[in-house]
Parts: sequence; C-alpha cells; structure tokens
Amino acid sequence: MNERDVLAEQFEENRPHLRSVAYRMLGSLAEADDAVQEAWIKLGRADADAVENMRGWLTTVVARVCLDMLRSRRARREDYVGSLLPEPIVSTDLGSDPEHEALLADSVGLALLVVLDTLTPPERLAFVLHDMFGVPFGEIAEIVDRSPDAARQLASRARRRVRGAAPEVDPDLERQREVVDAFLAASRAGDFEALLAVLDPDVVFRIDGGGVPARSRPPIVGAAAVARQVLERGTPLAPSARSAIVNGAAGAVVEVAGRPFAVVGFTVVRGRIAEIDVIADPAKLRGLQV
Repeated sequence: MNERDVLAEQFEENRPHLRSVAYRMLGSLAEADDAVQEAWIKLGRADADAVENMRGWLTTVVARVCLDMLRSRRARREDYVGSLLPEPIVSTDLGSDPEHEALLADSVGLALLVVLDTLTPPERLAFVLHDMFGVPFGEIAEIVDRSPDAARQLASRARRRVRGAAPEVDPDLERQREVVDAFLAASRAGDFEALLAVLDPDVVFRIDGGGVPARSRPPIVGAAAVARQVLERGTPLAPSARSAIVNGAAGAVVEVAGRPFAVVGFTVVRGRIAEIDVIADPAKLRGLQV
C-alpha cells in the first residue's frame, strides 16, 4: 500500500471512535459525520509522519470542529420554535446491520443528550472528552484555550449539572419495554387512568417538529397534562406506533403512509415514564434505519 492507503486505513480504524465522540458532542449523526469528514480532510493536509498518537490527534481535531459547530448552533437556535431534541439512533430489527447495532449499543440516552445540550460548548467538550473518553485535562485545555485547572473546572461544573438533571434510568430494557407497551396500549384505548398509572407525576413531554410552529409545542409537565396531550393528539397515531430501541432504551417509531412520521423516546425511572421525547423533525428522520 502507498502512504495514502496506510493513512486511510488508520483513519478508518478510528472512525467509529471519532463518530462516537462527535455524536456525544453534537447529538446529531449527520453533523457528527460532517465533523469526522472534516478531520479526514485536515489529516490529508497535515504532516502525518509527525503524528505520534493518531487516535489522540484525530480526537483533538474532531473536538475542535465540534466546538466550532456548537458555538455556531447557539447563535442559530434563538429562533427555533419548540424543543430542540437530538437526532435519534433507532433500530427495530437488531442483528440485521452489525455496524448499526454497534452504534446503537454505544449510544447514550436521549435524556442525557438533552441535559448535555444545556451546557456551554466548552463545558460539554470538557465533560464528554474527560468523563466519557478519559482525555487528560492538559489536552482538553489546549482545545478550549484555557489552563488545565480551568478545563478541570469546566468538567466539574458540567458534571454537577448532569448529575442534578439527568435521571437515573432503569437499566432493564425488558422492564422498560413492559412500561412503554402499557403506555402504548393505554394510548390506543384512550384510557386516561391507565396512562396516569404509567406516568411519573412530574413527567416531561417534549416534541421537536423541526422548528415549524404548527408541528411544535412547548414542553408539557405533569402526568395529567401529559395524559391529556397524548389523548388529544397521540391516540389517532398510536395504532401506527411500533416498538423500537431508541438510543439504547425502549421507544417507538410512528409510521404514516409507510414512512417514519416520528420517533418517540421514553425515559423510564423506577418503573414509570419520566420523560417522553417526540422527534418529528423530517430532517432528523431522513436517514432513519427501520
């Protein structure tokens, strides 16, 4: 192989890791792929012979690209209507695509990604790189242009916010599925009391319609209010919902006319649904594998 082929092989070996870093930073598979592709372009322009640690070098490049993308996003989101939710990683047929199955298993829950999206870009970078991937604070400091102590403080602030806001999700996927199935059955039947039985008293319902006012709603909080919303808007669609795994947790895909209309992620805590995230942004469903 020539030098270019060797470089490409090294890059492909690191692609899954880089995509995992970028998805946690951005909450978007499409943007994560863009960040990884940008790293490949930069590698082609760099003196590869001087790179001693290829994975570390590429991780740093992807992190810098993601940091710039997050900063640009914060300026745009002021005009976004409704909740801005992550792009989901979905499967309805595990085992058919090993690469997608590995991506799904390595994904993080929607609830955590929603919390990460409340952090400042430097906080998110420090938390993701250090707490999720073990990158030393000295290397993080160079990316955010701060001292190692300041980088440590960024991660510490982010960690406190994550611990205070991210729920402790029930780990048993089968138990999650039982709760979600009960929710779907109650939705199909239009059973208000049955919905209340599976919803946490402080459940949060969010919908991302892609920033389109007619498709978006502000978050709804509280079991009774959420149950009413589900019965008013969700019951007609409930028969079209089929079970799925959404970011490693029990969820559902709603299809209309044979196409994905929405992905619904559920966060189950202590046997009840604590968060419902409805992703109906067509741009986030375009590459859906179901």
